Amino acid sequence: MHRSLKSALRAAVMTGAALLSLGIASLGLGPAEAADRTLRIGYQRSSTLIALLRQDAGLETALKPAGVTVSWHEFTSGLPIMEALNAGQIDVSADVADTVPLFAQAAGAKITYIAQEAPSPEAQAILVPGDSPLTSVADLKGRRVAVTKGSGSHYLLLAALAEAGLSFKAITPAYLTPADGRAALASGGVEAWVAWDPFLSAARQQSGARVLRDGAGLSLYTRYYLAADDYVAKSGDVLGILFAKLAETGTFVKAEPEAAAARLAPLWKIDADVIVRANARRSYRVEPVTRAALGEQQKIADAFRAEGLLPRPVDASALATWQPPAR
Repeated sequence: MHRSLKSALRAAVMTGAALLSLGIASLGLGPAEAADRTLRIGYQRSSTLIALLRQDAGLETALKPAGVTVSWHEFTSGLPIMEALNAGQIDVSADVADTVPLFAQAAGAKITYIAQEAPSPEAQAILVPGDSPLTSVADLKGRRVAVTKGSGSHYLLLAALAEAGLSFKAITPAYLTPADGRAALASGGVEAWVAWDPFLSAARQQSGARVLRDGAGLSLYTRYYLAADDYVAKSGDVLGILFAKLAETGTFVKAEPEAAAARLAPLWKIDADVIVRANARRSYRVEPVTRAALGEQQKIADAFRAEGLLPRPVDASALATWQPPAR
């Protein structure tokens, strides 16, 4: 395993189990044989489009004529997916938050952007209890705020504070996983919590939490799909089929929200009506990644570097981008 990547990823985010579970040895993964035509996909349980493709075997069906099989490898969060990708233990990652490739890039990972889901700025927000006296981000001064360290929501908090004329030091951060953040907000352990969907929708619907500020105008919240550089070089045909199936599935989620939610509910163990609300705030429009569109990534990298979250400066446009074949 690439030592510098492993150590840098561990150093980058030292709080929050959702970003810390880097142990992948238990998965029993190893570098693929040169002649192996198995596409190894790393995903999280919340990876919407991949979850649906896995459920109905749609990707396997599409790849079968090309002689390609699929193996699925579940991870707790995006950073261990990046570590496995760089170590040659998987070939492709399901969608990860915008911050994740930056940590991997800072650690020297050899990865390529292969697709993105178009921005969904309202799919993450700063929440307060329904009866909270806080009415603006400026009111967070001196307050305790739960956030998952190194996540896209962490960047939203930085941007929202800056918009309100506050530095990050103006608040007391509580670095918590989404589940622990929600519990802390409900118990009064924190006065605000920065969340993303579906956690955001669940908290609003089930406990009456109120949005203090969402990402509109502050954070695009673009989610990215990535692949190992060497896999991209030799398997463009497979990536083309994967891209097409992701785009098709994203169209299905938006066109038939109730049907999609009914399929996701037992996988996520979340009420279908919560999933419908959450998915309404996600674009699920699968697009190629262009260097011109990576400006937001650079803003995030610069903000995280300024806060000491990245071990070194990152040029967000330096990662390779793959383009799907014309259809």
